[in-house]
Amino acid sequence: MRSEPLPRPPDESHSSCRRRRPAVSVCIVNWNCRALLHKCLRSLTPKRQRLRFEIIVVDNGSADGAPDMVARDFPGVRLIRNSSNRAFSAANNQAAAIAQGRYLLFLNNDTIVPRGTLRRLRDYLLTHPEVGLVGPLLRDARGRNQVSARGRPTVGALLHRVTLLRRTGLFRSAYRRYRGREGDFTTVRPVEVLMGAALFMRRQTFRECGRWDENYTFGGEDIDLCTRIGQRYRVIYNPAIEVIHFGRASSRLHIGYAHIHTVSGITRFLRRNGASSLAVFAYKTAVTLDAPIQWLVHAGQYLWRQARRRRVEAAKSLLVVRAAGHFLTHGLPVLWKA
Repeated sequence: MRSEPLPRPPDESHSSCRRRRPAVSVCIVNWNCRALLHKCLRSLTPKRQRLRFEIIVVDNGSADGAPDMVARDFPGVRLIRNSSNRAFSAANNQAAAIAQGRYLLFLNNDTIVPRGTLRRLRDYLLTHPEVGLVGPLLRDARGRNQVSARGRPTVGALLHRVTLLRRTGLFRSAYRRYRGREGDFTTVRPVEVLMGAALFMRRQTFRECGRWDENYTFGGEDIDLCTRIGQRYRVIYNPAIEVIHFGRASSRLHIGYAHIHTVSGITRFLRRNGASSLAVFAYKTAVTLDAPIQWLVHAGQYLWRQARRRRVEAAKSLLVVRAAGHFLTHGLPVLWKA
């Protein structure tokens, strides 16, 4: 582990100001996303954000030179170098453990933070003590809205993803609610789950409600954290505040790994949050039987797009085929242990 000095805003000249703790600690987990991490850190300057903050980057054993880039180009960032991938939850807990700010922003490495965003998030919690967690509107690089909030998963909602059941339309409304495809996304409102790309909370709330659950490897940990905070405080989606989110940058580097642990993580959440043993068993069985069908469907889609010379779409299909194949050959034991 290596720690670097705290960032110093250029307009602070008095020693009393220099000793003052940051208002916000921005916690970023990185794995092999050097270029996107660089863009993210460039957007996080005191002049742009208009308040005092610190940045903590936890690098999970990147092999692309990302930690050296951070140390060289952003000497004010506090850098933790893990020798291996300790997963998202554990790395976030590492950052939170050394954070000095009154507020925490857990931020994905594939984001850009617009001017004044940190101050606006801080000001919202200052004026809303009943709120424990707030998340912004997420937009992609082209400015299109992304799903920024959704419902908690249920067995019914997840069963809709099974190939044969999806064609019947069974559980469609439950699935749409879970995926955040219904509801008002233009006004500030309470929600069940915020997407984990940008989560802003008081450090005290984080301590009260528990850290990130390290039993989740990749997927489901944001649902779990939002649920625990929502049991004590309001969880608020605020579309008046925005963050640019490129989306799934790290997961695309190892899509098979990401898919396995996303499915198993959400299954673990179901088991821990009220779903009966019989319902969870039925879900695992349905996913197991559906796995070879999923692979065949996506493989056929890939071949059809290749034959039509739709190369961009074929490349996307190939990623899905690889994920489905990896899940079929390696993921089922992980699912049944969840």
